[in-house]
Amino acid sequence: MHEYMSMKRIWELTCPGLPEEVGRVRRWTRDVLHDSPHADDAALIVSELGSNALIHSASGSPNGSFHVSLHRSPGTVVLAVTDTGGGATKPHVATPDQDDTHGRGLGLVAALANRVQVNGDDYGRTVTVEINDQHQSPAKHSARGTRVALPAPRSMA
Repeated sequence: MHEYMSMKRIWELTCPGLPEEVGRVRRWTRDVLHDSPHADDAALIVSELGSNALIHSASGSPNGSFHVSLHRSPGTVVLAVTDTGGGATKPHVATPDQDDTHGRGLGLVAALANRVQVNGDDYGRTVTVEINDQHQSPAKHSARGTRVALPAPRSMA
């Protein structure tokens, strides 16, 4: 490789704050990562984070938007979803009751990722997620073909 070239690649996408844009971001993520072993986990993560931006911030209001960036380098994918703020609470991993229909998204994201970081304030928050080859997805099968149990959620930095 030439000394001025990098194996790191960056993609960015800003979406209107509409529910159908979550599906668009998921497809976009899969397209960008089509040859990566992290494509499925990243698509699920970006779906959860995009949905959270629409539900829990002003991103889902009329004229709202959210921004996604994807950084790819050998063995590592870093996703960041930025909302437009206005949310009543800071993103956190919840422990929902069994019958609750919401509250599992960030826990799922934390289980799939090596690192989850939340930055920002009431004017906009960014949730950044890193997935790398050091992490085995909980959906991977064991040698006997049975599913491996989900690991405990990783720390939110």
